[in-house]
Amino acid sequence: MRLWSLHPRYLDRQGLTGGWREALLAQAVLAGRTKGYRAHPQLVRFRAHPDPAAAVGSFLLVLAEEASERGYRFDRTRIDRPGAPGLLIPVTDGQVDYERQHLLAKLHHRDPSRLATLSDVITPEVHPLFEVVPGPVEPWERPV
Repeated sequence: MRLWSLHPRYLDRQGLTGGWREALLAQAVLAGRTKGYRAHPQLVRFRAHPDPAAAVGSFLLVLAEEASERGYRFDRTRIDRPGAPGLLIPVTDGQVDYERQHLLAKLHHRDPSRLATLSDVITPEVHPLFEVVPGPVEPWERPV
């Protein structure tokens, strides 16, 4: 499961569609509808939010908006709670840099044309749910 802190505009088709599926799974886990993935480290930051359902709903909504801009149709009715403006989860600048490097490596193999658009971006924009704060890679990250 990879719930990217980076803005979904940087993701290739596989990253965007995979992110949608994985965020729907995260939503199901947080709602108690599945037993799998309950201990997944990517869920730590959503569980730490005062309203995890709204946080994951906000995450999903931005993915759906990006998909619409690309001509994909993600079923927004699958979002339990679309969240509300102003929800923020902190993410460290170290985590953002780690994810940037991780995505660059994936794009190198999967989508070289998208890689070219991200290679020159030193400080990528993050998903609107996240607020960048100083710090190292997040403790919940499992480096690959």
